[in-house]
Amino acid sequence: MDSNTPRVSCIAIVDFSEDARWVFVTESVTELLGYEPRDVIGRPALDIVHPDEFPTVRQLHYDTIRQDKAAVIAYLRLKHKDPFKGYLLCAVSRTVVHNVLVGSVSLAVPGAKAFQNASTAQEVVVVTPTAKNFEFRRWGDPSPMPPSPLPNIPALLEPSADNRESSGSPKPISPPVLSFWPLPSQSLRSAFILDRFSIHCPIQYCSNDHLLSTTTVMGRSFFDFVAFRSDEIVRSWIDVIKAWGVNERGQPSDGGFGYGKFYLLPKGRDARNDRLPEATTAGRRREFSATSRSHSSRSQLQTNRSRLHSSPFSNSVTSPDDEVTVDAIFSGHSDGILVILRTTSLSPHA
Repeated sequence: MDSNTPRVSCIAIVDFSEDARWVFVTESVTELLGYEPRDVIGRPALDIVHPDEFPTVRQLHYDTIRQDKAAVIAYLRLKHKDPFKGYLLCAVSRTVVHNVLVGSVSLAVPGAKAFQNASTAQEVVVVTPTAKNFEFRRWGDPSPMPPSPLPNIPALLEPSADNRESSGSPKPISPPVLSFWPLPSQSLRSAFILDRFSIHCPIQYCSNDHLLSTTTVMGRSFFDFVAFRSDEIVRSWIDVIKAWGVNERGQPSDGGFGYGKFYLLPKGRDARNDRLPEATTAGRRREFSATSRSHSSRSQLQTNRSRLHSSPFSNSVTSPDDEVTVDAIFSGHSDGILVILRTTSLSPHA
């Protein structure tokens, strides 16, 4: 591969319209496809799809919305702004988030990274015929990926007596017109883009107010809205996603999907003050296994516990009624970490 080939992935959001108009895109789209974000926002994303693949991709866009899909990938060709670069084979991921599609775009490059992306996706569709080598199998799957329900589309050939050409063969019927009006609303998911370059992961984008108030969360640490009892596990998941989302050059890139379930705290807390320092936490673990405890260790732990309970944002004194159990999809990208949440009735420990 050319050393100048970009190894980045941009986060992109399109609407439910027939044209799939760009709603949001991160700055890595410039290195990837040559467009500035201002060049594409409000314009149809389907305009840069290869003409030979346009009907299939438009149908795919419609089916993704109608079937309320999540964490799915398609391999297709997109036009670079530079006409000399032509159309590039790309991996496009997408998840239905209430009234938009949220996902990413990256160049499709065979190898371990592509395998990781495909093996963690819920579904893979290869639109470009020459990209069949991206159709990976997963353990136990009878086909490359579990199929989605087929859309309820009438047969294109109707062999009835009233619908035959003079030759007697079935007369072709025009494909049904795809109807996008009124625009539907699907699963009440919310999408968040986190700063992957900070240990506190500040929230840089929030797609809607279903779970958290946009005006409240912007710029605050994502962990402020993770219940204290889920703090450690969610931090470990995000560390994994950051490690996955690195290319062969060690640069931030994409790295597949991760899935989890945790307790969300819509009211928020002060995660920086609520969290015990690592050294103190390690000391506490040693205390439990030791036969004797020093007075200084007990005093330090008591001080930290008092601070936790006195913090005005602390979740330590909140009740389970203040928490919401959510399903989460995590994915890492060049410009941030994408987190998609949806409420669930099941406990994370169920």
